[in-house]
Amino acid sequence: MTTILVVEDEPEIRRFLRSTLGAEGYRVVEAPNARRGSVDAGTHKPDLAIVDLALPDYDGRELIRDIRKWSSMPIVVLSARHQERTKIEALDAGADDYITKPFGVGELLARVRAALRHAARSPAGQALVLGSAKVDLEKRRAWRDGAEVHLTPIEFRLLAFLAKHLGMVVTHRQLLAEVWGPPYVEQTHYLRIYMKQLRDKLEADALRPRHFLTESGVGYRLVADEEP
Repeated sequence: MTTILVVEDEPEIRRFLRSTLGAEGYRVVEAPNARRGSVDAGTHKPDLAIVDLALPDYDGRELIRDIRKWSSMPIVVLSARHQERTKIEALDAGADDYITKPFGVGELLARVRAALRHAARSPAGQALVLGSAKVDLEKRRAWRDGAEVHLTPIEFRLLAFLAKHLGMVVTHRQLLAEVWGPPYVEQTHYLRIYMKQLRDKLEADALRPRHFLTESGVGYRLVADEEP
């Protein structure tokens, strides 16, 4: 049974999450603070953690950093803090996704499923389906409506890194460091240019993208119709 660790200090939210996740067949382990969450993460070895940031003993971002020292388990932040800087700091600390309170049950469950799929998926080597477009990550080839589409080396590196984190938010800093290198982490205009090019080449409607989604002020998320 898939185990989910919930680190949340509000009893009402813990009960709600226990009921909601339990109804989907997940085993839920609850922790009311960061220290307990750190212990439970080590003893229960959960498949995924849902972490609040405003914990009573220390900040959830520190807990995420602690877990990341020894585990690559998916971590989804569930927090009332909606500032862009807070989201970026949590994602850069090692979180895989960020959901703000109040939240919808459907969105929460979809993000949990996406994070678990991401963790279980083998390294890139199969095809991404993006509407009428298809990308073979292993052969580095792309098609749209059956016609081959040429992607530049930078476009492909950007796409491949997003695909590596399929369904997850990837920050501007993470993308720039991976694709262009650490000296370029402040050059967000690079991303705007190349994301537009990817949308023009692979989206059915570049002005209303369904796959290359913008997380305003934070980064981007790639959503596929069928995942590897």
